[in-house]
Amino acid sequence: MNKEFFPLKQGVCITLAALGLALSAPASFAGDGHDHGDAPAAVSGNGPKRQPDGRVFLPKPAQHQLGIRTLTVTESEQPKVFELSGKVTMDPNAGGKVQAALAGRLAAGPQGLPVLGQRVRKGDILAYVIPTSGAIERSNQVAQQAELQAARSLAEKRLARLKELSDTVPRKDIEAAESELASLSGRLQAVAAGLSNRDALVAPVSGVIASANAVAGQVLEAREQVYEVVDPSRLHIEALAYDSAQAQSISSAFVAIGSERVPLKLLGAAKSMRDQALPIAFAGQSDALASLAVGQPVKVFAQTTQRIRGIPVPLGSVLKNPANQAIVWVKEAPEMFEPRVVTYESLDGTSVTVTSGVKAGERVATQGASFINQVR
Repeated sequence: MNKEFFPLKQGVCITLAALGLALSAPASFAGDGHDHGDAPAAVSGNGPKRQPDGRVFLPKPAQHQLGIRTLTVTESEQPKVFELSGKVTMDPNAGGKVQAALAGRLAAGPQGLPVLGQRVRKGDILAYVIPTSGAIERSNQVAQQAELQAARSLAEKRLARLKELSDTVPRKDIEAAESELASLSGRLQAVAAGLSNRDALVAPVSGVIASANAVAGQVLEAREQVYEVVDPSRLHIEALAYDSAQAQSISSAFVAIGSERVPLKLLGAAKSMRDQALPIAFAGQSDALASLAVGQPVKVFAQTTQRIRGIPVPLGSVLKNPANQAIVWVKEAPEMFEPRVVTYESLDGTSVTVTSGVKAGERVATQGASFINQVR
């Protein structure tokens, strides 16, 4: 062996041994108050990430955390649907208005003046209207009342005398006196009622107070509306159709209240136009209608007798991409989602029918799709 090579080999071994001791030595930390900051941690490559082609990589833990749910879609035949703008109206048989029949001053009823949202029953007295009149009119009524009282007093005395002479006075004279006395009593009672009587405002139907315009002591005019009573579980919806052919092809209709689909019954369409539109009346009976208010605008989804083929998906599955195109997210791999540009039509307010862009058997994100759409 070469004697010059041995010292060189021995020096390399010593150097590698020193490097190994340096790597195996425990890391040293600065004491309290002498920390100069930690180095930034390396970014993990397993987090949610949008790929250059627009697809989104979403690991399983992130899917569970965001609540991502998918559904295998199937193609079926669905009715063709069109949207109508409408508003909530009261059922004329389950709602009514309380108006003052006479001009007068408002007074509280036996249970006080009802407030908004209070439930009442048919026939309940809501308030009283005390008729008011001018000074001249009232003085004339008082004078007429005094005249009638005097006339009735004379009629009573005359009738008493005739009855004492009943043996010599014809029966017809006694009956005429009795009739005159009854007439004067009735006229006097009517005048007294006009001076002191009060008109009771009663609830026309059972329901809740939808609107109130009542304050104790308020002066009302005749026919002025004081209350409006509505049964919240029985409401009508009036929609406007600008095409008369649409009103003739409606088979069923729905209104979306939150995430609930409430079916509507078609009552009929008007035969006269209103603001260049044809009013169509629908009725609904559901507890969900209690969340609606009379006059509130709603969207009515009317299903026609025509049919189309498509894939029904929840309305929340359809989103918008940066180009403002309608898309859905299709799960093409366990951790990979692909955006698909689709065309769709409304179905019932809570779901839509996709007519292109998705094939039967593919898995579409039905919950949490908006979170996928936000991954960058």
